[in-house]
Amino acid sequence: MSGTHVGERLRAIRRQKGLSLHDVEARSGLEFKASVLGAYERGERAISVPRLLRLSEIYEVPADQLLPRDADVEINLTDGVSELEDAFTIDLVRLHSLDDPEAQVLARYASTIQLQRQDFNGRLLTIRRDDLRVLAAVLGRRPEDLGTRLGELGLRARS
Repeated sequence: MSGTHVGERLRAIRRQKGLSLHDVEARSGLEFKASVLGAYERGERAISVPRLLRLSEIYEVPADQLLPRDADVEINLTDGVSELEDAFTIDLVRLHSLDDPEAQVLARYASTIQLQRQDFNGRLLTIRRDDLRVLAAVLGRRPEDLGTRLGELGLRARS
């Protein structure tokens, strides 16, 4: 995930939290070096999805708050999500058995959702509307295409 828009959001959230780059470095136990964080914020270095999700944990904000707030993107994402269900259920057993780059990203995000919800049944996970927006953005897809892609991967649990 690259671009100055993500970097601008990272900087804005960090500043809203009253943290310096060195504060984040310390809070992360040196997991994030101040120089690397600065490069992310300036758009000089791309940030991976797992690192973005980890920063959302450190900043104690939902992951979608670290995504750009560009008005056009916001409108497109919201419109796309409104055409989808409010939520759908994915098959976690199938998800963890897939050898697919998008499935690996989804598995990492699903783990984050499970931690936030303290939901560890391990077989099924409901993906809510807010999660759809984040997933579509991190996978570089339009929200309306996300359900189709999950179906292609065989991840949508049958009701």
